[in-house]
Formats: sequence, C-alpha cells, structure tokens
Amino acid sequence: MSWKTHSLTWGEKTLVMGILNVTLDSFSDGGKYFEFDTAMAHAEKMAADGADIIDVGGESTRPYSEPISTEEELRRTIPVITELAKRVSVPISIDTTKAEVARQALSAGAAIINDISAFRLDPEMPLLAAETGVPVILMHMQGTPGTMQTSPKYDDLIGEIKAFFEKVITAALEKGIARSKVIIDPGIGFGKTFSHNFQLIRHMSAFESFGVPILAGPSRKAFIRNKLKPGTHDDIHPEKPVVEIGTQAAISAAVLNGAHVVRSHNVANTCATLKIIDAIKNA
Repeated sequence: MSWKTHSLTWGEKTLVMGILNVTLDSFSDGGKYFEFDTAMAHAEKMAADGADIIDVGGESTRPYSEPISTEEELRRTIPVITELAKRVSVPISIDTTKAEVARQALSAGAAIINDISAFRLDPEMPLLAAETGVPVILMHMQGTPGTMQTSPKYDDLIGEIKAFFEKVITAALEKGIARSKVIIDPGIGFGKTFSHNFQLIRHMSAFESFGVPILAGPSRKAFIRNKLKPGTHDDIHPEKPVVEIGTQAAISAAVLNGAHVVRSHNVANTCATLKIIDAIKNA
C-alpha cells in the first residue's frame, strides 16, 4: 500500500498501530496524554518502540460516551498532528468521524483516515478520502458509541458483519476510493457482547475474503478485563499488568487468525509479542 511519501507492507510482519488519545475520557487512559507535551513524548516513544502507524484521536468512543464539537476535536488534535508529523516518519492516522476534522488533520500531516462509522456519519468523508487518495479504515459498529453496548444482538454475528463490509466497501469504491486503499476493522468492543468479541477473534479469517487488510483492536477492552477479574463484580483497571497480559493473548490470537495490523496501547510489548507470533505464523 503506497501513497504520497508513505508505504505499508502487508504480509510476513504484522503491523502495529500505536494509540494516542488526546482526550479526557477514554476508557483506557483518559486524560493521561491530553496535555501537548505528554502527548508528544508518548507518541515519540511509540514510534521508537516500533509503531508502524500512530493513531491520533480527540474524541472518546468508549461505550456511552458523548460526542464533542468539531471545534473542540480540532483544538485537541491539530496541534498534536502538526508537530508530530515533524518528529516521526511513520504515517499518522486521524481517528474521527468528521470530514472537517479529517481534512484539517490531513493538511497538518496525517496520512490515514480511521473512521469508526465507516463513512455513515458524514457523507463528505468518502469524497475527501477519494480526493486525497489516502488509505481509509472502515470499522463495523452496531449503533453509536452512546448506544452500542445497550443489548447488542445478532442472528448471525460473522455473516451480518460480512454483509456490512460488502455494503460499505462497495459504497467506498463507488465514491472513487481504490480497493487498494481500504482496511477493514470488525470492531471488537463496538456493539458487541463479551462473547461476540471472543467469537470475532476466533473467526477473524472469515473477513479475508474481501482481499483487503484486516485491523484488530482488542487492547485493554472490557471483554478482557471481565474475563480476568477476580471473583467479585469489581472491574480491573485497564492499565493493570494482568490486563496487558490478556491484551497480548488476544492480539496473538487475532493475528494467528488473520489480522494484518493490530491497534495497541503498549507498542513495545506488542512488538515483542508479534516477533514470536509472526515467526510461528511464517514457520
């Protein structure tokens, strides 16, 4: 996948997308990297640790989260992307559902659009992607972040998600986006029960039929914390070491079952995990 001054190679090496949340309320690290200097330091560390992509998001998409204004999202993300593009050579993705945020982010130095709505929330987004020729990540989500975890139901989990991707990929192509620039994300944790998430990881290979790279994002999510919590109703904090162990297990399974790129909060640990997993996969 080559565009402008960037390229990504899919195959023997699984790629790592490092997560940079410049938000106050993300489930995993809310507020930790909200300030400019801490965001910069964390992003540069992720690049040094081996990240192939750095994903910058200014609006939390955790379950039951409330949307923020375009102006606030721009205020959070654009200064970070502008400076980060000067400091790292890996492509930066903008995690947004708003075309105006994506447009300004691309002008500031971002090179990938990561849209959790798969273009369903802003009709201008596919036109922008086609015009700029950048890669796009299209994710499956049942509902919106505010509603997605209110009793998600499927008659055929994998079949329904495949039908969704058939529809949104076709729509993207019709808008002028090249198939070679499309990445799909089955949306672990987005409108899924805990059981659904484990099923998605187990059957990740079902999405290989689309002939495009598959992204998996299980990092620190509630289905992992729920499975690992002690015999009480208390949740485990996302940054606890045991959650990191669970995350690496989920990442390993996703890659062995077909994921080409994984989204991670801890890039150093994920890169170490993938050195072994990729060696096993390619043996």
